Amino acid sequence: MMYKYKLHPISMVINFVKALKDLLLPIIVLFIANGFNINFDIHSEKFFAEMIPLFILLFFVVYSLLNGILKWWTFRYWFEDNELRVEYGLFVKKKRYIPYDRIQSLNYNEGIFHRVFGLVQVMVETAGNKTGKAEAELTAITREAANQIESEMKKVKHKKVVAHEDDIAIVPAVRVIHKISNKDLVVLATTSNSIGVVLAGVIAIVSHFAEYIPYEWIFEEVAHLLKFGMLLVAALVLIALLLAWVVSVVITFFNYYSFLVTEENNRLIITRGLLEKKRITIPLNRIQAIKIVENPFRQMFGLATVVVESAGGSFGGEKDRRIVLFPLISKKEMFVPLQRLFPHLDLTLVDAIRPPKKARPFFYRLDFIWMVPAIFALSYFFFPYGLLSLLIIVPVLVLGVWQFKTARFKIVDDQITMLYRSVSRITFIAEKHRIQIAQRSQTYFQKKKGVATAKVVVMSGMSGAAAKAYNMDEKDIDLLMSWYERK
Repeated sequence: MMYKYKLHPISMVINFVKALKDLLLPIIVLFIANGFNINFDIHSEKFFAEMIPLFILLFFVVYSLLNGILKWWTFRYWFEDNELRVEYGLFVKKKRYIPYDRIQSLNYNEGIFHRVFGLVQVMVETAGNKTGKAEAELTAITREAANQIESEMKKVKHKKVVAHEDDIAIVPAVRVIHKISNKDLVVLATTSNSIGVVLAGVIAIVSHFAEYIPYEWIFEEVAHLLKFGMLLVAALVLIALLLAWVVSVVITFFNYYSFLVTEENNRLIITRGLLEKKRITIPLNRIQAIKIVENPFRQMFGLATVVVESAGGSFGGEKDRRIVLFPLISKKEMFVPLQRLFPHLDLTLVDAIRPPKKARPFFYRLDFIWMVPAIFALSYFFFPYGLLSLLIIVPVLVLGVWQFKTARFKIVDDQITMLYRSVSRITFIAEKHRIQIAQRSQTYFQKKKGVATAKVVVMSGMSGAAAKAYNMDEKDIDLLMSWYERK
């Protein structure tokens, strides 16, 4: 009988903490709804009614603790018939048999609890998995046990039979593709949208406690500050933005610390993180598209972010299939590592097809549909200060013209490259056999001007990743559709 392995006992704590983390928001809402009023006087008539939130909280805490203990107690994994086999559950036994040849990658996470005890969390990713979750998750095992799983998988995949323990396995060459420095981390945080994420998080927290915020006192204080002039107010706003920037730098530093991309045996291996160290493995043949993203700040300094869209797997707990390949890289240096990884792709935009001049109004016409009534309402209800909303017309026009000058696409053999802009400039590169959908759309007004829009979608997550060639000459869009339909 095959020996069955258990998880490390610390997995009980990890599962418990993870469950509490998921319940944190409902618990906060529960207490807010009760007004944080808990009466501990057992002789009070309202004692049991006011203790209900505490009873509910206690129930969830005990349930989470018992669930973590039971999952650890019942979880077993072993190797048999060229498969990784997993079973767990007390009353309802669940079993999963995963053939080694279906395993695409083993992704590792090392949280705070893992690193204290020298453990690792292993997520087994399989081909064709579209659920967004790992096929199997080993919450806490030793590094030696994780290496054993990878070793067993490689023996079958490479059809190697190891007769003795002292046999030497052939180690494939590892190429370093990209490594980010601490200096680049600061630039990455400064030019990213992390500040917006921090501010959005603060707003979300404030909204939950809106009932308890003394708005009248705040408005009075703001009015008092305005008496001292706009300079003081501007200074306070600047300090708030500076604090948000510092927080965003810290978050980015923790997330992308020691970011390293290597290539081994036709697989990309990405490691990153300070407090929580992650290792994500992506088979090169699962990559569906490449995106080069340049926000306006990075574009000014010739910097970009490169992401890849990949099919299948959950990639170490990532929320989608959009995996950051290069968080920050100079565009001058970007093409060398990309060409090493994808030598068959054309990364240039020479002779790309651009939209005709007659299509330029379509890049900002839709914005005026919502902008004009909004400006009218603001001007009417907040006159005369509402007239300042007229100033929004200028950046909208500038952005529309910018989008028009950016838009283009190029077809070379079995590859398409699309360049477009919302605010950031995005270069989308995909091969024809990766494209799941190619769609042509044309409104009544576009038809009158002889322009159309094309959209292509590649497999990535539940909805896929899309790119568009906006407001091109309809003959060029027909050429694109013909290229896709041609076998």
